[in-house]
Amino acid sequence: MTNLSRFTGKTVIVTGSSTGIGEGIARRFHDEGANVVINARNAEKCAGVAATLDAERTLVVAGDVSQSAFADEIVSKTVERFGGLDCLVNNAGVADQGLLHKMSDVQIDRVIDINVKGVIYLSRAAIPELMKTHGSIINISSVSGIGGDSTLPLYNASKGAVTNLTRGLALQLGPKNVRVNAINPSVTRSDMVEGLTESEAAMRMIMNRMAIKRVGEPEDIAAAAAFLASEDASFITGVNLPVDGGTSASNGQANFMQ
Repeated sequence: MTNLSRFTGKTVIVTGSSTGIGEGIARRFHDEGANVVINARNAEKCAGVAATLDAERTLVVAGDVSQSAFADEIVSKTVERFGGLDCLVNNAGVADQGLLHKMSDVQIDRVIDINVKGVIYLSRAAIPELMKTHGSIINISSVSGIGGDSTLPLYNASKGAVTNLTRGLALQLGPKNVRVNAINPSVTRSDMVEGLTESEAAMRMIMNRMAIKRVGEPEDIAAAAAFLASEDASFITGVNLPVDGGTSASNGQANFMQ
């Protein structure tokens, strides 16, 4: 637990925060004094996380970020409860491995709807509030959004969209004093990569491509998110920050999803 209190009185929405990276980010902001909005599709898991936090500074708004109306709802409920919004962390995401020519429309829609449309819808809904507070958006992209994986072309495409959306929004919103940055994790311990981290062969290959010989932890990503949201990063926008143990320095070899 950090002893910092950089976000006392600030309000942060963290999507996909019932487990893994999102939960780690929500806890970090909460520990630094923020009001935190917990979101995921599973209301029971959201409630479980919220039960371990200060009830006066925590709000659960469970639902599907890929639905435009829900994006508006989560922002309006946040402002109603806490009076404003200072930071949006677009973390919710899914992956689907396989050969693109064998993927169904359902698989394609699921990845694009959550990973791309969800980020767009939430950002669109949050921007008017963030302009009032001179706040920021932090997108959780992936090293797969700045490189490629042979088994994850659809995921690569979705995270590539997030990477460039970050750059474009930073240019658009900078004059309004709203900063937009992204974090690009490599393999980070979470439900999404549980099968991968349990495979000795897969982990050996991954470790060979990393300068720091371990998988990431949610706390690693949370620390970067807290920095990017803080006043210490007040002159930083449009950045896609690899937090990947050196994976992105591996001479263009395949990357791995968060």
